[in-house]
Amino acid sequence: MTVAKPNRPLAIKILNCAGKLGLKIPGIAVDAQLQAAKKATGLSDFGDEKFLEPLAILVDSLEKESRLTTLGRISVRETIGRYLRNRLHIQDHLKKHPEILQEEIRKPLIIVGLPRTGTTVLFNLLALDPANRAPLSWETSNPYPLPVAATYKSDPRIAAMQKNFDNLYSIVPNLKTVHEFAAELPQECVAILSHEFLGIEFPLTYDVPTFAKWMNRQSWLPALQYHKLFLQYLQSGIKKERWVLKTPGHLPVIDDLLSVYPDACIIHTHRDPMKVMPSAASLCYELRCVGIDDIDPKKVGIDQTAIWESHLNKAMEVRQRLGKDHKQFFDTQFEDVVRDPVALIQRIYQHFDIPFTEETKSKMDHYMENKPRDEHGKHHYTLDDFGLSEERDAPRFKRYCEYFNIQTNADL
Repeated sequence: MTVAKPNRPLAIKILNCAGKLGLKIPGIAVDAQLQAAKKATGLSDFGDEKFLEPLAILVDSLEKESRLTTLGRISVRETIGRYLRNRLHIQDHLKKHPEILQEEIRKPLIIVGLPRTGTTVLFNLLALDPANRAPLSWETSNPYPLPVAATYKSDPRIAAMQKNFDNLYSIVPNLKTVHEFAAELPQECVAILSHEFLGIEFPLTYDVPTFAKWMNRQSWLPALQYHKLFLQYLQSGIKKERWVLKTPGHLPVIDDLLSVYPDACIIHTHRDPMKVMPSAASLCYELRCVGIDDIDPKKVGIDQTAIWESHLNKAMEVRQRLGKDHKQFFDTQFEDVVRDPVALIQRIYQHFDIPFTEETKSKMDHYMENKPRDEHGKHHYTLDDFGLSEERDAPRFKRYCEYFNIQTNADL
């Protein structure tokens, strides 16, 4: 991977010069954003206001540390504003339909594991099972009004969301080779957790070290409780047998995850972290290119490695305490996902006593047969691109690799 300063379209370069030209730069103050969300919706009840503390710390970190461009300020203001508007709409809907809080989320299938460990292909395949319901990008971003079966495939929010993704790719062309975004693809839990301003979205997308360190010391239970409420809301419109969920961001909070979903079926994917770290750093770098100009890729790599080391250590504490053979977990190696993901899913279903129908197998086989590898281009990166070293950094993950019998470069 060749790392260089982001190559902006001319219109974005002009926009980002706004501050230097004396033009007004968008503000992201908390009170102003709360008032703007209330004005836009005509509503005032955000529900439980625990989110105000992480939001205030996030905004302070953004202002003092993130070096946001004008586009970055517009982007983060819209992101925060969207989450606030969603909260207002969902809370209003719940007050009108309190029975939604009685919706049961039974035995959700939840994929956890480092990025680049096969989680996305498993997620997309599991979403093909007609009995499964995965949250889609468009409905997690714009959940109001409540999505319903009659218009689920024709809702105008789908086209609007896809346009947003197309605009994102025009700003950061390399992003498509790193991660695919599309309105009707299953969306991982990051966007739902972010409604509480906790989770991995903001530390991944922006340089907010103070917020990241603060968040790492907090319980994410409020975010997971809101996550459940969000699923209850969506489920009241379209209900299937089980939810399929996914995010690497669940790694440090498996205890809280099991507290909120005590019957969860957790698929834990594994791979040598040193094969993962430069790819994870590359995704972080590309996402930050949207709103920051002066990004040091080597700092990104070192910081991301420290973050994922911490997340893995927290996951290890839970897994070791519960035991590797705990019935609520299914462990799989990345190589198994690559070799035959459909056969792997059949074993997962057997483990969790879920019927694996011929219809489901046919849909999954068809998906794999028609999904070319690297269809959006090859994702190139090296350890050195991001300031990483096998000799220096691999020992940080030795305990994890030994516990789960993960093949590493040292084994070859």
